[in-house]
Amino acid sequence: MNWQNAITDFQLFLKIERGLSTNTIESYSRDLNKLLQFLETNEIDLSPIAIDENTVQQFIYEIAKKVAVRSQARIIAGLRSFFDYLIFEDYRVTNPTDLIETPKLGLKLPDTLSTSEIDALIDAIDLSHPQGERNKAMLEIMYSCGLRVSELTSLKISDLFFEEGFIRVIGKANKQRFIPIHVTTQKLINGYAIHFRNRIKPNKGFEDTLFLNRRGNGLSRQMVFMVLKKLAINIGLEKKISPHTFRHSFATQLLKGGANLRVIQQMLGHESITTTEVYLHLDKSDLQEVVEKFHPHK
Repeated sequence: MNWQNAITDFQLFLKIERGLSTNTIESYSRDLNKLLQFLETNEIDLSPIAIDENTVQQFIYEIAKKVAVRSQARIIAGLRSFFDYLIFEDYRVTNPTDLIETPKLGLKLPDTLSTSEIDALIDAIDLSHPQGERNKAMLEIMYSCGLRVSELTSLKISDLFFEEGFIRVIGKANKQRFIPIHVTTQKLINGYAIHFRNRIKPNKGFEDTLFLNRRGNGLSRQMVFMVLKKLAINIGLEKKISPHTFRHSFATQLLKGGANLRVIQQMLGHESITTTEVYLHLDKSDLQEVVEKFHPHK
């Protein structure tokens, strides 16, 4: 099957089986032709059946430089639909877009917290409260390891490899990654385990869960959000923050500290480097500083 035949068959499927409008079908077709043009320009000889995930990711990476986020999302959705159709017709077994993250639409990147603001939030935790040590260990590991809130709440005791200096994180699509963990954070987690967690009997199914509530169940995403919201109010922080703000701040601080973008991608668990580039941002002063420091004709 060549590309033109595949696209023609897909157009008929969209019209007859899905009843889509002419404009929508033409939009899908234009995006597929962009992929075809990318293959031809780069002399990549792969059929619709043979094209792989890496090649599609390369195309998305290139197209992301030229079009807005909303257009990126539309293109990815169109490609996903096209390859789903090929699977439906038994031409393919897998969809090469399955692990490609679609850019979030209409969302402003969260405010970034400085290290002093992070410290102020953590210092505001009431350690005399029964859950104080848990909350401190929880926020420290979320920030120092750049965890998604879902990764934080699902973290297991068996995921802690302190002797090796790593934790294991199960991210999206059950993909596993290992993240370095600082000795200071290790000590906080050990303190929490001794003084709080060991005194609670975990309910069935939560025996291996690291962070527990007072009733022996795992924490919810909402509970983590409420902990942060209360701390922000206590220190008079006016920024709108969430657990995601900690992850974004972690990545931004790594970038400003000189970390390689590929390393940050691995730490965050992004399948595509494009996601990392969209996710991170540098203000103009940072960019100016980089140009002045590294440009060969400075």
